[in-house]
Amino acid sequence: MTKNDIISSGLLELYVLGLTSPDEAMQVQEWISRYPEVKGEIEAIEISLESYAQAYSIEPSPAVKEKILSQISNDERKNIYNLSSVKNGKPLLTSYRVPSFFKLAAAAIFILLTGSIVLTYFNYNKYYNKYQSVSRELQLAQQKIDQQNQATLAMKTDIDVMTDKNSLPVVLKGTPHAPDALAKIYWMKTTGDVYVDPSNLPGTPSGRQYQLWAIVDGKPVDAGMISTEKGIYHIQKMKSFGRAEAFAITLEKAGGSPTPTMDEMYVISNI
Repeated sequence: MTKNDIISSGLLELYVLGLTSPDEAMQVQEWISRYPEVKGEIEAIEISLESYAQAYSIEPSPAVKEKILSQISNDERKNIYNLSSVKNGKPLLTSYRVPSFFKLAAAAIFILLTGSIVLTYFNYNKYYNKYQSVSRELQLAQQKIDQQNQATLAMKTDIDVMTDKNSLPVVLKGTPHAPDALAKIYWMKTTGDVYVDPSNLPGTPSGRQYQLWAIVDGKPVDAGMISTEKGIYHIQKMKSFGRAEAFAITLEKAGGSPTPTMDEMYVISNI
C-alpha cells in the first residue's frame, strides 16, 4: 500500500479509537515508524477527536457531582492516593483503583463519540455518492449537448454548401451494378472545392469503403475516401480540382485503392 492508500483506508481512525485488532495495531505502528506522513495523520486525527469532544462537552450540574460522589463507597475513597500518611519520614502511596461508575461513564462517552464519528462517516459517504451521481449525470448531459452542437454545425455546413451561389450540383446516378444508388456532388466553380453527399448510397460491408474519383483528361484521379461511419452521412469536403470531366464513386477496400475497381462502381455522372 502507498502512503495515500494507508491514510485513506480508514484504519488510522480505528487505531486512534482503539478499535483495531492486535495485528492491525502492529501494522499501523509499523507504518508510523516508516512514514512520517502517517505519524502526522495520526496526530491530526487525535487533535480532531479532542477538538470534537471539547466542542460538544457539557458542563455537569453540581447535583450530578454530588450524586456521583455519594455512589462511591468508603472503601473506594480509601484507595485514592493518600499523601498525608507518613512512615519513616516518607509519604505512603496506596494504589488507586478506578471506581466502576467512572468505568461505565467512560465507556458510555466512548460509545457515543464512536457512534457520532461513524454517523458522520456514513453521512459523508451518502452525500459523496450523491455528488458522484449528479456529476455523472452532468457529464452525460454535457456529452449530449456537445453531440447536438456538432450535429447543428454539420447541418449548417451542409446548408451553406447547398445554398452557395457558386455551387454547381452534380447528381451521380446508379450504375447497372447498383441501379438504386444515388449521390450528389457540389463543385465550387470559383475555388474548385468538391463536396459529396453520400446519403443515398448503400451501406458498406466490413472492411470496405467508398472512394470518389474525378475523371481528368480521360483518366481517373483519386478524390478522397468517403466516410460512412456508423451509418451517419453528411456532406463531406473532398479533394479540390480545377477542372474535371466527370465524377464516379467505387467501393474499395478500407483506406482506398490507387486505381478504381470498375466492377464495383456504384454511381457516375458527367459534368
